[in-house]
Amino acid sequence: MTAAHTPTIVEHAQLYIGGQWIDASGSDSIEVVNASTEEVMGRIPEGTAADVDRAVEAARAAFDSWSQTRLAERVELCTAISLRLQDRQEEIAALISQELGSPIKVSMMVQAGLPVMDFGSMAHLVEHIPWEQQIGNSLVVREPIGVVGAITPWNYPLHQIAAKVAPAMTAGCTVVLKPSEVTPLNAFVLAEIMDEVGVPAGVFNLVTGYGPVVGEAIAGHPGVDMVSFTGSTRAGRRVSEVASATVKKVALELGGKSPNVILDDADMEAAVVNGIKKCYLNSGQTCSALTRMLVPREQLELVEQIAAAALAQTPVGEPFDETTALGPLVSDVQRERVRSYIEKGVEEGAKLVAGGAEAPEGLERGFYVQPTVFSDVTPEMTIAREEIFGPVLAIMPYDDEDDAVRIANDTEYGLAGGVYSGSEERAKAVARRIRTGQIEINGAAFNPLAPFGGYKQSGTGRELGPYGIEEFLTLKSMQL
Repeated sequence: MTAAHTPTIVEHAQLYIGGQWIDASGSDSIEVVNASTEEVMGRIPEGTAADVDRAVEAARAAFDSWSQTRLAERVELCTAISLRLQDRQEEIAALISQELGSPIKVSMMVQAGLPVMDFGSMAHLVEHIPWEQQIGNSLVVREPIGVVGAITPWNYPLHQIAAKVAPAMTAGCTVVLKPSEVTPLNAFVLAEIMDEVGVPAGVFNLVTGYGPVVGEAIAGHPGVDMVSFTGSTRAGRRVSEVASATVKKVALELGGKSPNVILDDADMEAAVVNGIKKCYLNSGQTCSALTRMLVPREQLELVEQIAAAALAQTPVGEPFDETTALGPLVSDVQRERVRSYIEKGVEEGAKLVAGGAEAPEGLERGFYVQPTVFSDVTPEMTIAREEIFGPVLAIMPYDDEDDAVRIANDTEYGLAGGVYSGSEERAKAVARRIRTGQIEINGAAFNPLAPFGGYKQSGTGRELGPYGIEEFLTLKSMQL
């Protein structure tokens, strides 16, 4: 399999609104670029505010009947969608590996695999929701919040869509989706599946376009009852601002600058190698990536040696090469952004242990950057404070446990984190002091059924598991 996996350009000329494929109100289109070849691989409609109006109208028309549909029927449709996603898993993985540059192994397991679970898990998760509770003379019921506007990012494109759409539909909400215009082709596969399995017209609507046009139209629309947004903190602030005019619920999953605290009693080699993998997943284009590695000052030199050796065993290459660990970044814009941060790190005096701003040798075509490690990074440096969204690790020394916790919490973000120690109890004690929405102990695996979301400017609300369904429910008290 090669990077030019699809020889023809994937053309989508219509939007999916009200259960039909219809022309966009305008005639402009958006080009989708293959991350490893820099060639146009697809085109999608450039939607407008008028298209959002049509989609919201369809979603509102469908809400009354969908919200009253039996829960079991809604779950059955999610299960049917999951099975069709599984049938097309290889196709979806190949598509995302081209759009995004994710290595095919990662695309199969994560990019195409997680959406199967997102929809398939609904049958199990609804059993954990307290749909009705008796409190005194009141019957407290949970009901769907209404029409949901879902605005999703490019880095885990179909998973982030499924993590909103599956629980929203299960809750009884109808959805207007705007996927990222950078990696949108996989969303059309989902729309095709929705149509195939018989999701009622208007329950799921797809409008593609740019954030300042389609995204803002969704966020500010009086017919949208809730906006669920995943993306940058800057864009999340704008969504909140626009949505506030209509006083709708807003759920935000935003940026991170997550600390990975390696304590002095840890197996240093195991901890550092695991930490690098957690930083570089998806070429570092992961909001919960462990990008700040906090290590005992007296072991800084040893950590640098381990990190340099680990990088030498981290091959960068074409996504369809089975040996590739890191593919390209998603776009030229993202590549230049990451390179500018690497240059800033050098300018501000961080120690460059490995990597650099130049393109990896032999990979001048495609949006590739070298995996990079900085050491002796101090908390005030730009690379310690701002989300880079690329394969750049900042190693930061600390003096004692209290100092490590202080540095870990010295950030506007609070999305994820890690603690590594020879003692699980000690690691958990430190983890409780770190202000972050999820934290892994000794390299433990990500759990897609546990709540995902952040503290501080990493957002509001939670996705995944039963908590993800509850985000799309609202409470009613019936006094009896």
